[in-house]
Amino acid sequence: METNKTKIALVNTPLLKEAGHHPLFPPLGLAYMAAVLEQNDFEVKIFDCPVCQIDHEKLKAELDSFQPTIVGIGAMTPIIESALKSAHVAKEVCPDAKVVMGGPHATFADKQILTDEKAVDIIVRGEGEETILELAKQSPELQKVSEIKGITFRKDNQIIQSPDRPFIQNLDALPRPAYKYIPVEKYRISGMKLLPIISSRGCPFQCSFCVASQMFGARFRARSPKNVLDELEWLRDEYGAEGIAFQDDTLTFDRKRAMEICDGMIDRKINLPWGCGTRADVVTKEVLAKMSKAKCNEICFGVESGCQRIRDSLKKRVTTEQCENAIKWAKEAGIFVTVSVILGYPGETKETLQESLDFVRKVEPDDVWLCHATPYLGTELRALVESNGWKMSEDWKLYNTMNPIFEDPLLPAKEIAQMRKTFYNKFYGPRYVLRQAVKGYLKGNLYSKIMARTAINYNLWRAKASV
Repeated sequence: METNKTKIALVNTPLLKEAGHHPLFPPLGLAYMAAVLEQNDFEVKIFDCPVCQIDHEKLKAELDSFQPTIVGIGAMTPIIESALKSAHVAKEVCPDAKVVMGGPHATFADKQILTDEKAVDIIVRGEGEETILELAKQSPELQKVSEIKGITFRKDNQIIQSPDRPFIQNLDALPRPAYKYIPVEKYRISGMKLLPIISSRGCPFQCSFCVASQMFGARFRARSPKNVLDELEWLRDEYGAEGIAFQDDTLTFDRKRAMEICDGMIDRKINLPWGCGTRADVVTKEVLAKMSKAKCNEICFGVESGCQRIRDSLKKRVTTEQCENAIKWAKEAGIFVTVSVILGYPGETKETLQESLDFVRKVEPDDVWLCHATPYLGTELRALVESNGWKMSEDWKLYNTMNPIFEDPLLPAKEIAQMRKTFYNKFYGPRYVLRQAVKGYLKGNLYSKIMARTAINYNLWRAKASV
């Protein structure tokens, strides 16, 4: 079949020098869009700038050579500055191309971006596969662009939001992510190739610090166990995956389905270590035991606070007892347990913050993400900080949960940062290294091996820094 003349460039935007390390996993969203476009006979290229060490100048040359009709750019909050720079570069060398931006930041800042940035033509809101396909089918004229759902665009000096696009209901109908356009060999964690998979979309929980339910809907939509298992075998056999990272918001929301996937992994002898994230109230002892048998090496629970009052403010809807039980059961099953905790949510005090840190010490997880409360666009948290009139940073590069973003007059950000640092210095001590080395090298847990090395490096870095 002859390839359509419309060319689409999908850009995983370059890293700015000050923006940190390259991503751990291939850009799954772009790979899905590439697969849908390819299935419909469009010529597509993914420019995976971070791992290919492509800066904006090199991206400019690559786009100039390819001359696409559409340039699609992903925009997470910490990289929005680079994404906008990529848009300018694209317009410079492909002035007739439509520059399309998607992702959570663009979804919630659609009108602002189109007002301020003439290099961006269209914003894709929410799920992108069907939208980018419709845009490609109408290109280059885009005469009926207003009929495309889920976009924001300019027309006659006005910014128009088309109605929201309904979410894809049959996720099994999507083709597998087009990893052939991505240098997956370059993605390694501690030398191992861990590849991502997403088996469900949508989050029925509306936590006040998250936009997952707005981006992908409040209804849980899941792929069939067979479809997921087929992809796991494909990742192992075609792409040499040595481990799997499930990207689902809540993998065990449907426990029966989760058990079926685990049974399939065991029956098919998929035999790959894997990690996932879920909630403490949607696991049982039996589910965790089965996950462990299916080679689940790591699970992350969003504990968010050791104080029930703060957890209620976050609209997390889990209890301390549920968190304690889930962590205990997972550890008994031999799974590496990560917990995430949010520090400094409005209403936090030094006492509640200490309560969270004491809780983590008590349950003794294998790792802990101490995240500064980060008011991303579209969250209830951001609206709360704005309504309090608190000073808030607009430097989007800092929005990575590792930096204080706003100043609560009752709990200075400096105090939160210091408590966080003190906690980590003690947590990753010699006892931690020994515990993870035993679990990793004697019991074979992949994540414990990684964290034993990480903790050693952290302590060496601290020792050098204090000299």
